Amino acid sequence: MKDLKIGEYELLAYLHPDTLIGALVYLLLFVLLAMVLSRLLRSAVQAAVSRTGHLDRTTVSFLRQMGTAAIWVVMLILYAHLIPVLRAMGTALLAGAGVASVVIGLAAQSTLGNLVAGVAITIYRPFRLGDTLQVSAPTGTEVGTVELISLGYTTLRTADGRYVVLPNSIAASQVTINLSATRATAPLPIVIKVSRETDLEAARRLAESTAAEALDQQAVLGCFLTRIDDNGAVLELRVRGPAPGERDSLHSKLLAKLAQRFASSGLDGAGTRPGLS
Repeated sequence: MKDLKIGEYELLAYLHPDTLIGALVYLLLFVLLAMVLSRLLRSAVQAAVSRTGHLDRTTVSFLRQMGTAAIWVVMLILYAHLIPVLRAMGTALLAGAGVASVVIGLAAQSTLGNLVAGVAITIYRPFRLGDTLQVSAPTGTEVGTVELISLGYTTLRTADGRYVVLPNSIAASQVTINLSATRATAPLPIVIKVSRETDLEAARRLAESTAAEALDQQAVLGCFLTRIDDNGAVLELRVRGPAPGERDSLHSKLLAKLAQRFASSGLDGAGTRPGLS
């Protein structure tokens, strides 16, 4: 019995926070606890969204990220308070915390700005997940659907599958047209891929005239050259968006018309056959 008590005492001595082994063991326990709590939080939020469909997905997603970050911060603070060495270091470093916070704030100015802007977007909700936005980007005016609003960035997906990533500070400050919040609908884009030898101006005019005949001149927003590379050139025909239930049928109708007109005009000859999508 005496040997057993001595063994327990030695084990507790190894697991004491003052020892290196004890500090590592407690670190592992706190990390596991934070992971379990984060998973439970995600499961609880998912269950709440499934039960009540009226909850705003943007707010739920943002709060879930904030909750996960808060769990890890709390675990870090508790761990630092438990380990005597870290607690002593914290007291010693308290005097330099003000200077360090100023330096970090200046170094991470854009990151902190994105974080504050993300909180503002969540509170004021100028747009939500699933909304269609028209924004200004280095490539020009872009139209895309909001797929993700994170702590730092807002991600849009365009009709041709490209991703437009906006820092939250820019998304909150620039003039953005929310097409989902108005009576307008997103333009319907049709991508036309041709070879570099194709007369691009003739192809552009042909696409616009074909769309004008199929719809009307007011519905044609234009045909634009969007890319040129070694594989060829890419034109994008844009027409005013119809009702949501008519987009697929209009897209199919315009594709058939464009294929027919390009074939009859001779622009689909060897090496210049357009690819429509």
